[in-house]
Amino acid sequence: MSGSLQGLHVLVVDDNPNIVALLKRYLATVGVAAAQEAHDGSGALEQIDATPLDLVLCDLDMPGMDGIELLRHLAARQDPPAVILLSGQERSILNTAVRLGRAHGLRVVGALSKPFRLPPLRALLEQAAAGADSLSRARLEPLSPEAVRAGIGRGAVELAFQPKVAAGSGTLAGVETFLRWRDTDGRLKHPAAVVPVAERSGLIHELTRVVVRRAMKQQAAWQAQGHRFTIAINVSMRDLERYDFPEFVVAAAEDAGIELSSVLLEVTESQIMADVVRPLEVLSRLRLKGVGLSIDDYGTGASSMQQLKRIPFTELKIDREFVSGAPEDPEAQAMLSSSITLGKDLGLAIVAEGVETASEWDLVVSRGVDIVQGYFVARPMAAMAMTEWLSRQRQTLH
Repeated sequence: MSGSLQGLHVLVVDDNPNIVALLKRYLATVGVAAAQEAHDGSGALEQIDATPLDLVLCDLDMPGMDGIELLRHLAARQDPPAVILLSGQERSILNTAVRLGRAHGLRVVGALSKPFRLPPLRALLEQAAAGADSLSRARLEPLSPEAVRAGIGRGAVELAFQPKVAAGSGTLAGVETFLRWRDTDGRLKHPAAVVPVAERSGLIHELTRVVVRRAMKQQAAWQAQGHRFTIAINVSMRDLERYDFPEFVVAAAEDAGIELSSVLLEVTESQIMADVVRPLEVLSRLRLKGVGLSIDDYGTGASSMQQLKRIPFTELKIDREFVSGAPEDPEAQAMLSSSITLGKDLGLAIVAEGVETASEWDLVVSRGVDIVQGYFVARPMAAMAMTEWLSRQRQTLH
């Protein structure tokens, strides 16, 4: 474990010298070789501008530039570090700061209330280290529309799959499909550098069609091996504006030789537009044909319950914001429980996404979710690795 943290470059920002010393001792304990320190936001920015950093541990309440203001200035940097927020203030303020940081586009790994303990801090540090290993400025820099168009044509699209397991038994319930993009230099590009460009340039339909066809063919291969689970595929709101999208999905399933009932389309709640007439027709027709519909990132949009009322969803995915750190966060637990109760009252399958620790698993299972997804189960993996994972699980069950 410590090996994954040794290369992490960390800055501790707190005006209390005792807290700084304690955090640096904790960091040394889990393997972080050396950590810098600053005592207010201005001092933190000076160090961030002078030295590349992976992570900032930041208190909210400091004299001068406080932690909340620091978030805005961090977001203005070209390559900002990840952030873990700390505070002795009430949890609602800390949670709001987390949402603010993410709204700024920062990678806010999580938050800890003071006095904090080593195990939750270690879990957040490991998440930060995993992200530092997988992200880079080059991977996040947006492609041009021409590069996206050329990439689709040359086969840049690859897929990864993440298991979704039944909360009670731990058996596989489904997989979610993730886009991977192989750039011309052979390295993987982050989807955030591709998808928004495709949406703005009108290339998203072509991109989605490649992903859907490949995912369905992979589903057919797994079914031929005797596996039975659903495959979830994320779609853009731009796709749902096309009246012929249901016909495409049906044709793709027929070509692959799979039943539409084994397909689940995920729609991110925050993307659902106020004018939903055209997408509502498309989604309704997909349900008529037997395709499952999942509302992703539930709880992050401005009109969550309205979307559940007017769109025929079959699955509700609770956003990781209400899962990450929830065992230590009574407010997140309350929101988690209310979402589960609402979803069950509506007859929806409930998925907790972003489960990364044993305590988070125990919490969501005890609250009654149906399906669990997250790094605690498995990370997204290529099709071959997923097939091997399936074989190991089958052997374990038998």
